Amino acid sequence: MTDAANLILGSPLGAELTQEEAALLGSLMTLRELTDGEFLITEGTRDDSLHVLLNGKLEVVKHTGADESASLAILRQGELAGELSFIDDEPHTVGLRALCDTQVLSLRREAFEGIVNANSQLVYKVMRAIARSAHRIVHRMNHEFIELSNYIFKQHGRY
Repeated sequence: MTDAANLILGSPLGAELTQEEAALLGSLMTLRELTDGEFLITEGTRDDSLHVLLNGKLEVVKHTGADESASLAILRQGELAGELSFIDDEPHTVGLRALCDTQVLSLRREAFEGIVNANSQLVYKVMRAIARSAHRIVHRMNHEFIELSNYIFKQHGRY
């Protein structure tokens, strides 16, 4: 089995994959190395790739105006990135910036679509992994919204 397949199997993307499926998926993916401060994804751009963070950290950043940005989250080893734009081809609403030297495996949509007909179970499992990732993000955002609401409305913004 290839190194890429082993890395995939150790990530949320590979949670349901067999070794053969991981090997096939790994053969479609490319390794990308980012330096500290380099952007994997720039807000407002289109990117047709799904990314698996192998090591390092990615900061999720959102422009707030006047050359300022806000840090929304930190992605760590094993997490997926770019999953919604990978599916819907819409521009990214946030950017992803490396906080240190970082490695990601990237899967282009075109390569993935090339295996759809011959590997429907693999495609189904990858899409389930993407749905689980999106679900975790929504769950975290809901939790943070409740915490913020409680802080503002129950404590009137006082510590």
